[in-house]
Amino acid sequence: MAYILLYVDDIILTASTNALRRSIMSHLASEFSMKDLDPLSYFLGIAVTQHVGGLFLSQRKYAEEIIERAGMTSCKPATTPVDTKAKLSISSGSPYEDAKHYRSLAGALQYLTFTRPDISYVVQQVCLHMHDPKDEHMNALKRILRYIQGTLDYGLHLYKSAISSLISYTDVDWGGCPDTRRSTSGYCVFLGDNLISWSSKRQPTLSRSSAEAEYRGVANDVYESCWIRNLLLELHCLIDKATLVYCDNVSAIYLSGNPIQHQHTKHIDMDIHFVREKVARGQVHVLHVPSRYQIADIFTKGLLRILFDDFRDSLSVRQPPTSTAGVC
Repeated sequence: MAYILLYVDDIILTASTNALRRSIMSHLASEFSMKDLDPLSYFLGIAVTQHVGGLFLSQRKYAEEIIERAGMTSCKPATTPVDTKAKLSISSGSPYEDAKHYRSLAGALQYLTFTRPDISYVVQQVCLHMHDPKDEHMNALKRILRYIQGTLDYGLHLYKSAISSLISYTDVDWGGCPDTRRSTSGYCVFLGDNLISWSSKRQPTLSRSSAEAEYRGVANDVYESCWIRNLLLELHCLIDKATLVYCDNVSAIYLSGNPIQHQHTKHIDMDIHFVREKVARGQVHVLHVPSRYQIADIFTKGLLRILFDDFRDSLSVRQPPTSTAGVC
């Protein structure tokens, strides 16, 4: 699952007069067929609150509806959405008695990740078993709902920020799937101080080494970053600085800059050449980050609470600003 959010900050949010706002809308209306519906407050189940620092996006009402549908309105909250045990297997436990109910809840949770990237990994995991859910899979899904119950107020913050740089983090859990031994890739992309794109996804092919898996993760991240740069260029927001891609695998970083082709890397030839070309052009820098500060870990595996809370905060998933508490 991958999502992208764009934040137009210095024009709309800092417009101090209605005259300026009307001027902007008039200019847009001359190019497009549109209506002025006043400042955004609610759209497709997402409550949007503007405050002095930026925007706060929340799906509290939608989350409450999911919990009510599951019959868990009085459940005990969990501190994290997933434990640190091994990933769920296709053969985990007995078949769940109501597969349709499981699929309905799992599908609903996918939309909740639009403002809750902190549950992207575990939602991706439970969705892998929608075709044949087991009791253990349902228990994992209930763990997500218990976590959401304890963090209903949380949402995604977007702040007024310079948009002169793209910074991303990418990580891979090599061979983590117990059934296929495929790896799980995760990345997050920041435009300035704001998280605008993230993904947690099982890789489509097997990787014979951790370096190969990590390098494929880097390539996916670079693909996404290039797409964002091109989109911003169309919006006349040119980013002069190279995209910084942080990875905690030294071998993958070495491959991104080494022009020598090795026998053991021919099977990932396309990914290697794509990333190397961007690095050679100065559009991308692949840098090392210690695992303790690898934010993308939250998209690839279950974490201890102290790490999970730290990375969640780094993604700007927090409680609403004091002035907006109880609004969303």
